[in-house]
Amino acid sequence: MVARLRIAVVGGGIGGLATAVALGDSGHDVTVYEQADQFREIGAGVTLHPNATRLLVKLGLGEDLKRIGSPTAGVRLMTAGGDPIETGAPRGGAPLADAGRGYNVHRAEFLNALVRAVPFSGLRLGHRCSKLTQQGTEVVLSFDNGARETHDMVIGADGIRSVVRQQIGLDAPATSEGVMAYRGMVPTDKLAWAEGAEGLYLWMGASRSFLCYPVSASTIINIVAFVPTDRESAESWSARGDLAALAAEYAGWDERVKQTIAALDETFVWGIYDRSPLPRWTVGHTTLLGDAAHPMVPHLGQGAGQAIEDAYTLGVLLRGASVNDLSKRLASYERLRHQRTGLVQGVARQAGKFYRTDFGDAKQRDATMSSWIKEVRGILEHDADAAVAAEVADFGGS
Repeated sequence: MVARLRIAVVGGGIGGLATAVALGDSGHDVTVYEQADQFREIGAGVTLHPNATRLLVKLGLGEDLKRIGSPTAGVRLMTAGGDPIETGAPRGGAPLADAGRGYNVHRAEFLNALVRAVPFSGLRLGHRCSKLTQQGTEVVLSFDNGARETHDMVIGADGIRSVVRQQIGLDAPATSEGVMAYRGMVPTDKLAWAEGAEGLYLWMGASRSFLCYPVSASTIINIVAFVPTDRESAESWSARGDLAALAAEYAGWDERVKQTIAALDETFVWGIYDRSPLPRWTVGHTTLLGDAAHPMVPHLGQGAGQAIEDAYTLGVLLRGASVNDLSKRLASYERLRHQRTGLVQGVARQAGKFYRTDFGDAKQRDATMSSWIKEVRGILEHDADAAVAAEVADFGGS
């Protein structure tokens, strides 16, 4: 009988909690350490594309997605003036139509669903990791509250400012895109144009784009507006923005855009930064996941999805694992995920430039669109379950 591993997940965001859920039937002792004293509600939307949602269904979260989510149903692309950009896909819905069912969700509602799926005994709130020390086959974690815990393996799911990543000597220097995002939420019933809205709505113009989609079972419209900036903005979910400044950015745009901005009670600003892929994610018995491993710009809506793919892959690879074969399994994890996430990082980067380009020439725009749709469709159709199933065959089954 294989001994149970003591596995620590540092970070209680989407990636960390999804990892705990994925490891739920692994037979190992899994503990999630989250620095916050409570899971605070954050007013932000998250798009979960089919590559992520089919894994979440396998993890038992399908009914939660139906309850809290709004189907993605495609993306409608429009010019700044509101004219539709034809993509050849049904209802103008660019790359999503044939890839399966995705959902737009409220981040807080989705986190709550993940928390409910993790045994309470496996959650440790108020634990901010400050130091990591690898001692032979064990990893010692130290926390700001004075606690010290020893584990056989540590998974760093602690985001773009990952302490775990720093402690194992890996760095991901940030470069500003010269872009910041305004975000906010509006009740759907305050927007006449949004009645019956489903999927994603994206207005594209010179140097700017404006994205809307329904969340919370379509009762709220989530807004993300990308604008140029020459100042450094924090990579923060909670820095407040100026509504008048936001409105000025979209003067002369489609009336639906202006009405949506006018309906906001508050907005928050978020600096957009890019990073090159790390050369590796794993040192000893410590590895990285999600934004800690491969932070990406948000223009493809794949940040959460790639973290979920990571989590699911680790969940499968660690079934039946022992201390003696952890290195082999972590090498498989990195082999399966590193190239994949690097590709997604690159396509997300290209998407942001595409959204904010005023092509002028429709033929050039349509040619760029065709190439982009092909790349994105491949990302959404990826089956992480099938990919890892082939890998575990080398371990004698799972």
